Amino acid sequence: MARKSGFLVLASVLVASIASFCGSAAIFNPISDAHRSAALELFSPSDGSFGSLEETYEALRTFEVLGIEKELVIRTSVCASVSETLLSSLSTLKDLFQALRVNGILKCELNDKAFVEIASRFKDSLNAANLLLDFYHSIGGLMLIKDQTSEVDVHLGDADRVFRSIKALSQSDGKWRYSSNNPESSSYAAGIALETLAGLVSLASSEIDHSLIAILKNDIMKLFDGVERYDDGACYFDEKFVDAHGHQDPLSASSSVVRGITAFASATEESLNFPGDKILGLAKFFLGVEIPGCAKDLYHQIDALACLENSRVSVPLILSLPATVLSVSRKDQLKVRVNTVLGSAAPPLSVKLMQIFSSGSKDASVIDQELKFDPEHAVHVLENLPNNIDVGKYIFSFEISLQDPEHKKRYITGGRTKVPICITGVIEVKNVEIAVLDSDIGSIEMQKKLDLSGENDVALLANHLQKLRLSFQLSTPSRKAFKPHQAFLKLRHESGVEHIFVVGNSGKKFELILDFLGLVEKFFYLSGKYDIQLTVGDSVMENSFLRPLGHVELDLPDAPEKAARPPPQPVDSYSRYGPKTEIAHIFRAPEKRPPRELSLAFLGLVLLPFFGFLAGLLYLRVNLKNLPRSTVPATFAFLFHLGIASVLLLYALFWFKLDLFTTLKALGFLGIFLMFVGHRTLSHLASVSAKLKSA
Repeated sequence: MARKSGFLVLASVLVASIASFCGSAAIFNPISDAHRSAALELFSPSDGSFGSLEETYEALRTFEVLGIEKELVIRTSVCASVSETLLSSLSTLKDLFQALRVNGILKCELNDKAFVEIASRFKDSLNAANLLLDFYHSIGGLMLIKDQTSEVDVHLGDADRVFRSIKALSQSDGKWRYSSNNPESSSYAAGIALETLAGLVSLASSEIDHSLIAILKNDIMKLFDGVERYDDGACYFDEKFVDAHGHQDPLSASSSVVRGITAFASATEESLNFPGDKILGLAKFFLGVEIPGCAKDLYHQIDALACLENSRVSVPLILSLPATVLSVSRKDQLKVRVNTVLGSAAPPLSVKLMQIFSSGSKDASVIDQELKFDPEHAVHVLENLPNNIDVGKYIFSFEISLQDPEHKKRYITGGRTKVPICITGVIEVKNVEIAVLDSDIGSIEMQKKLDLSGENDVALLANHLQKLRLSFQLSTPSRKAFKPHQAFLKLRHESGVEHIFVVGNSGKKFELILDFLGLVEKFFYLSGKYDIQLTVGDSVMENSFLRPLGHVELDLPDAPEKAARPPPQPVDSYSRYGPKTEIAHIFRAPEKRPPRELSLAFLGLVLLPFFGFLAGLLYLRVNLKNLPRSTVPATFAFLFHLGIASVLLLYALFWFKLDLFTTLKALGFLGIFLMFVGHRTLSHLASVSAKLKSA
């Protein structure tokens, strides 16, 4: 238990140090196979369906972006639901919109006549619409029909009027309202509005008024002015509005805005100078979520990243490291990957290591070294770490440079990227000594040198007038003095009482001196054997250890009457609830039996009367002709003789197996049976004899 508790303390300190170190920098990794596994687990069809059409679209869209081919499994049932929804006159605008979204992925076989009727219904709804979601479903539905068939006219002649109706729901901060009756604004609604207006621009039969487009561009910039930002550069749109549709969290709100701005950028030919650092920050926010725990959050994450990668908005490039823990003892190489948010290959570029910041210091080492590109593994490699890098925690600053000037208009690198890196190594432990000193003059009474690379079991003797000294030195692979996060000595009394002391650092070496005269009260005046254990650990120390050194036999004075008593020790749960010792049962020794020959002789004597009975029957010339010949009397006679045979068999069983009590019960039953059948047999013989005499 002591060893386990020591390791728990060691682990907790290391985790806390790593967490505090990584607060100013973070690592963002592109979409990976882990997201695909999560999608297959979260979007699991039940009875051939994912649920509602909205949930089905979210699953299919996620699978489509991640390249998971699973739609054939549910194609038949989903297409039937889509067809039924589109042909039903009771379907709402939202139902029609969701059905068309699903059909856009599955390409179900539908009649163009159905599209004509649905398009007419969407156009009619725009004339009376006053809710943002009604505009969204109607215009979004017409856009989906436009993408799925060319036989239906979906263009709108009064696009300017509809544009102004939707724009009337906007707010001065770039957010939007769901309706004119609700004063609360929402970032999620802003994304829906931008996506709706983008569709309206595409559906307009004539060009939209440029002044309206300019006003909308200004609203988008205001919306970006209110973006929230983390210390690691991640950006998101907060959402505090709660309506009948429920609360939208920052993930869904940010995803909605990304869908809106990318759709608007694709619909208009004008240049949109979106702030590149905030676009990259949004990508970092979605990647920083890592793997969401629910299906809808995963959809929002994947769909937003797909929109960022496949639109006219600048595509973010993500710098990631396959390993952020490098060992100088193993001479690990620093490897860097640059990909798009979905993990696609980046265009030709170069990566430079610009600066290295040491943990807890604002000073940086200027490196300005370009990493070598490995085309086989698509990584940029720094073969040798700088000479001034020793074990510790650092922040490496990288800079990405695109080689093609045209790519600078297409991709966002975000300037310098800071990544936390932990450099580990094997720490040398040397000059380990433990000694017992005289308390007055400090002379060495007993001294032992230890080798912590092997087993140690020193035995020391000390009293309350002496001191215990432990000293050792730690050095890094580059021969520099090393100061670990923790170094402490533990003394454990044979009664279970433990005492822990921190080993101090004097600069060149670690040293601890225990004056037992001042520790007698802390030791509760307990004399006896104390086990010695040394623990040294650090997150960058590859050979952290918890090592027993031996024991010291302490002779302390007797405790005074009012001295504190040692606290009760916790009961070991294993000894209390663990398996008990096995119970050994003692059975009675088997009794002695007679020899086998004597038993066989006795059996022969028992069977001798039976053979005498048979011989007597032959000698008396028993006549079996008087056995009854009628069916019923013959049956009773047969049962009577069978009962006699059963009695003889019972005697045999009693001899070999049965006990007396069981035999007597069986014999009583057979006796009653024999009395009954024998009486009927004798009655029949008596009646036959009487008839013969009368004749």
